[in-house]
Amino acid sequence: MPTGQGKVLPYDMLQIVEGMASSAAYAVVRLGGKASLWGSVGDDETGKRIIADLSAAGIDTSGMQIAQGARSAVSTIVVDDGGERLIVPFYDPELHRSVKHVSTTEIAAFDAVLVDVRWPKLALKVLETAQSLGKPAILDGDVATDGVIERLGPAASHIVFSHPAAGKLAGTQDCAAAIGVLKQRFPQAFISVTAGENGAFWYDNVNDCVMHMTARCVKAVDTLAAGDIFHGAFAFAVAQKWQIEDAIRISSAAAALKCQVFGGRTGAPDSDQLAACLAQWTPQVSRV
Repeated sequence: MPTGQGKVLPYDMLQIVEGMASSAAYAVVRLGGKASLWGSVGDDETGKRIIADLSAAGIDTSGMQIAQGARSAVSTIVVDDGGERLIVPFYDPELHRSVKHVSTTEIAAFDAVLVDVRWPKLALKVLETAQSLGKPAILDGDVATDGVIERLGPAASHIVFSHPAAGKLAGTQDCAAAIGVLKQRFPQAFISVTAGENGAFWYDNVNDCVMHMTARCVKAVDTLAAGDIFHGAFAFAVAQKWQIEDAIRISSAAAALKCQVFGGRTGAPDSDQLAACLAQWTPQVSRV
């Protein structure tokens, strides 16, 4: 990654509309599901492009909010030769000044909801409404400002943490230990931690233990949106009431396939690609 002052010349460049929720929604669509995205854009040309591009990708954007006088979110992302990335995001606080109304009728139309930490007020409304209806209420537990996950976690039925977020919240970088701490903090929820090339960990509520699944070994070209693709595939599987181990497996495979393609969410696999991967890959699953 670049350090210090100077000019760095890239050898490739791509402009694409994506973010945590939109990439997850795209993963659902690629796998054959239907996804509706609730977010906020500014009343600028960037906002128009965001909605147009996501709609063209097959995502229902009718629930998007246009914030008058706000600037749409933009990120500069640098990807190195190992596929790792440096993200410099800009979020205008005016984007989330008002919050969309959430009704039980709207949420009842979905088989599951997935929220992230970028718009806590809306995320909490969605989680609480889904829980009241007995719908899976999934939280993407990524790194957030202090207090956000603590506020959202109790309303979630499933929380899939990134390794950095789990470590920050639990006070340990050991995934198995972090799972134990987080399960005590959010006892009502299924708890999982994704650890990239080190696989995925989760708490087995039936056997009262921590489980681990190895990751699929790949040559990473671009890890941008890999976690989001994992979350989207996981939500897709949970919505169809698949067993947890199967949900973790297809999510891990989808994320691994994405890492082999440059271009963020554009690397999300379709159902045929995922099926071919699963036919060739049997991960090791063990009790930690």
